[in-house]
Amino acid sequence: MSGRALLMWDEAVTGYDFGPSHPMDPARLALTMGLVRAFGLDREVEVRAAKAAGDSTLRLVHREDYVAAVREVSADPGVADGSYGLGTVDDPAFHGIHEASALIAGQSVAAAEAVWRGEAEHAVNFAGGLHHAMPGGAAGFCVYNDAALAIARLLELGAERVAYVDVDVHHGDGVQAAFWDDPRVLTVSLHEHPRTLFPQTGWPEETGGAEGSAVNVALPAGTGDAGWLRAFHAVVPEVLAEFRPQVLVTQHGADTHFEDPLAHLAVSLDAQRAVQESCHALAHEHADGRWLALGGGGYAIVDVVPRSWTHLVGIAAHRPVDPETAVPASWREAAYARTRQLAPGRMTDGRSVSWADWEAGYDPADRVDQAILATRRAVFPLRGLLA
Repeated sequence: MSGRALLMWDEAVTGYDFGPSHPMDPARLALTMGLVRAFGLDREVEVRAAKAAGDSTLRLVHREDYVAAVREVSADPGVADGSYGLGTVDDPAFHGIHEASALIAGQSVAAAEAVWRGEAEHAVNFAGGLHHAMPGGAAGFCVYNDAALAIARLLELGAERVAYVDVDVHHGDGVQAAFWDDPRVLTVSLHEHPRTLFPQTGWPEETGGAEGSAVNVALPAGTGDAGWLRAFHAVVPEVLAEFRPQVLVTQHGADTHFEDPLAHLAVSLDAQRAVQESCHALAHEHADGRWLALGGGGYAIVDVVPRSWTHLVGIAAHRPVDPETAVPASWREAAYARTRQLAPGRMTDGRSVSWADWEAGYDPADRVDQAILATRRAVFPLRGLLA
C-alpha cells in the first residue's frame, strides 16, 4: 500500500452556496485550501479532483425520486416548495444545487476508492462530511450524503467491515440511517445531547437495527476538552478494536469549538487536533492504515475551520503542523481581504489537553461520565464488551 496521502480538491466545490446569509459559507473551504497551500502541505500530498457522482452512484444511498427532485430544483430553484427538504431555511434552493452537491459526493467516493485500492493510504475531503442528508431528503445544510455514499461504495467494492466515527457537534443521523440495518457498518457519533441541539437524535439507546451497529455518545452542553476527549477514548478505541474495520471513515466537523455560533460545546482547536491524531493512530492500529477523513460542520469560518482542517491535512500527510506555529501573515491578509474578519495569529488555542482514562474509575454524579456510562451500558453488551 502506498504511504502517500490524497487531498481531494476542486475549486468548484465552493459552488455549494446557500446564499450570503446562510451559515454554510463556502469561503470556509477556500480559506482552508489557502491555509493548506500557505503551509506547503499541497506539496506533501497528491491533490486530486474527481468527477461529480453520477446517478447510479447517488442511488447507492439516495432514492431515485429524490435525486430527480434535486435535479429539477437545480435547473429551476423557483419550483422548490419544501418538498424533499429543498427550499427550506436550512437548505435553500439555488441554481446548480445538484451539480455542486454531486461534485462534493464525487470527491468522497473517489477518495474511498483510492484508499480501498491502495492508491493512497490516507485521503482527505474537507469539503465533505455532509452527514445529515437522508436517502429521501435534504436536511441540516446537506443535500447528498457523501460520507454514506463513500461507505456504500466501499461495500460495493468488497469491504466487509467499515467503521464510521463522527465527531461533529451534531449527530451523524444520515449516515446512521443509511446503514441502520447493515452489520457491515459500525457508526459511532459523539455529539451534543439531542435535548439541546439539532437533529434531536443520537440517544445512547439508538443502537442500530443490526444490534450494536450504532454507537451514540450524547454529551451535555458545555462539555470542554477534558470531557470530550475522555468520552472519545472511553468508547471509540474499544468498539473499533472489537469491530476490526478494514477501512476507517471519520467526520471532523469543527463546530464542537467554543467559538462556533451554532452549538454549545466548549472544545478547543488543541482538542480537535488531538482527536484527529487519535483517528490517524486508530486507522493504523485497526484498519491497516486505510483512512478517509472528511470535513463537516463548522461556522466560525475564519477563526476555527481553516486551522482545524489544515491540521487534519497535515496529520494525514504525516507532516503535522506544530501547534505553536504562527499562522502565515499572507494567509491572514487574504482572509481579511475576503471576509473583513481578523484571523488568528497561531495555529491552535494554546491549550494543553489531557483527560482521565475511563479505566481509572468514574464519577456517577458527573454529567459527562453519565453520558459515557449510558452509551457503554446500551451498546457494549451487544458487542460482547464489558460496560
